[in-house]
Order: sequence, then structure tokens, then C-alpha cells
Amino acid sequence: MSTLLHSHSASSSAFTLPSPRRRSAPINPLPRFSPQNAVRCKLIEPLKFDNGRATNQTDMLIGGSGTAIPSFLVAPNTRVQDLVNKNDTRLRIFSGTANPALAQEIACYLGLQLGKIKIKRFADGEIYVQLQESVRGCDVFLVQPTCPPANENLMELLIMIDACRRASAKNITAVIPYFGYARADRKTQGRESIAAKLVANLITEAGANRVLACDLHSGQAMGYFDIPVDHVYGQPVILDYLASKTICSDDLVVVSPDVGGVARARAFAKKLSDAPLAIVDKRRHGHNVAEV
Repeated sequence: MSTLLHSHSASSSAFTLPSPRRRSAPINPLPRFSPQNAVRCKLIEPLKFDNGRATNQTDMLIGGSGTAIPSFLVAPNTRVQDLVNKNDTRLRIFSGTANPALAQEIACYLGLQLGKIKIKRFADGEIYVQLQESVRGCDVFLVQPTCPPANENLMELLIMIDACRRASAKNITAVIPYFGYARADRKTQGRESIAAKLVANLITEAGANRVLACDLHSGQAMGYFDIPVDHVYGQPVILDYLASKTICSDDLVVVSPDVGGVARARAFAKKLSDAPLAIVDKRRHGHNVAEV
């Protein structure tokens, strides 16, 4: 019995916890740096940008008055002119051949420059598109209305979208002020196609992430897309123009060209101090044939 007690006391003493007052030494102590080897960081004021572009381009020059870009961040052989003209914004705007003047005006309003793109047609009518600058990780906006000739402009838009997708663009937005085939949004007779849905599928499959359209023929056309659609209206612009003319409400009449535009015309008349409303009875006896 005494032998058992002696062995038990010996084993219990082997597992005695260390005293809480004792502190273990660090396993891997960090080396101490002398003040001679220390690195001093100099705080530099960040760049001030206006819509992705420097407010004052002279502040970006090396050795100029500004210190926005330190010299140690620039390669020795980098030309200063390339540094100033470099577009650091992640927003890119490209224009097709349908309406380049509209795209240029949009870019000027945003304070940006149109992206460089090469579009040409081969002898057999095929379209060639090549981006002349990198769009990797950028938000790309393609301004290309599908106005007449609708087929040419639509195919050009699809090829532009595909080129941006293959160039690793982050987001591709198709800006379509005039959406071709928008009137073919339903079947009025048997064995007809719904071309608006087909065009929506083509734009989606080409690689567009978003569509921006203006005054679609019908609101339900937005449901044809499987991607987000921004439907903007030109009504505020027209109302501001009419308000600036200070036209008397007694001399103003809002006319709807057909029955389908009554709701839009009524909204105009209501915002113009409840101006009188007129409706034109238009009947179509065939394609491009209308009787008033």
C-alpha cells in the first residue's frame, strides 16, 4: 500500500503546473533595427481628380510646381507628354459610325475623350472592329444607335460589344438612343416574328452587361432583355425648352399622332398647365402605309 502511495505521489508531482509568476521567453524574438537602418516615409498629398482627370495638368509634370507624382514612381525614360495625356480613368466611351457627333458631345459633356477605335468594311460588306487602346477592367460605353440602315448599325454594335468582351472589359453598356426593331414588339398577325425580342437576345449574347435606351416604342420592350435596361426619356428636355419660350397655355395644344401615344401626350399636357389634347386617328392598311 505504501508503495502505491509513493508511486502516485511521484506521478502527480511530475505534472505540476508552472508557477504563474514565471514567464516564458519569446520563441522568435524580433530583431531590433537601428535608427540608421530605419525607413522614413514622407507623406505626399493625394491627387485631386475631376471626373477621373487631373484638374490641373501642370501639377502632374515632373519637376513642376506640383508634387502629385514623385520622381521615384516614374521610369527614367518615360516621356512627360505621355504622362500628361495618359487617361487614368476607368471610364471609356467609344463611338460607332451611326452618330459620331452625338458620342463626341457626350464625351465633351463628361470631360473625357472618345476612345480610339478602328472600324472599316471589307469589299464584301463585312465589318471589322479593333480597339486601339486597352479596356481591361474598364467600364465601357458604346454609343451606337441602330437607326437606318438598321441592319448595318446593329451588326456593327454587336461586333463592338464582342471586341470589348474579348478585351477583358469589366462592364459593357450599349447606349442605343434609337432602338431599331422596337416596333416589332408583338404579333399582329399569324406566323410573324417578334424582332424586338430577337435583337434583345443578340445584344445579350454578344456580351453586353447593360443597355441604355431612350423613349422605347413600348415599355414592355424592357422585359425582352435578360440584363438591366436603363430607359431614359426626352420629356424633361422638351418641357424645359417649352418653358423657356413662355408660351401661353391658350395658344398651346398637345397632339398625339396615334392612339398608342395618348398616354404620353396626356402626360405632356398635364405638365404644361393642363393644355388641350388632340388625338389623330391613324389607320395602317399595310407596312409604311398610313391613313389619317
